[in-house]
Amino acid sequence: MILCKVIGKVVCTRKDEKLVGGKLQLVIPVDCETLKETGKTQVAIDTVGAGEGDIVLVVGGSSARLTPLTKTSPVDSAIIAIIDTIEANGKLTYSTGR
Repeated sequence: MILCKVIGKVVCTRKDEKLVGGKLQLVIPVDCETLKETGKTQVAIDTVGAGEGDIVLVVGGSSARLTPLTKTSPVDSAIIAIIDTIEANGKLTYSTGR
């Protein structure tokens, strides 16, 4: 799993039928302490209803196809959780306030 920030969305009018109804999000890996971007942008299918600006957990590879929404879909990256808080090295580094 990797920690990412949702930075946008991808809209496709023509796509594999197994992706119809799926929400595709643009995500970028972030550091758990500073939330600074640390990697390259990727597309992930959203299985939990994340929105732009949310910090999320993303899985890749075969793990991305282990959710009820993605089990028969041709995906290799999926958002599986929306982060509420992050505690790193004994201090709170992120909180949504929820």
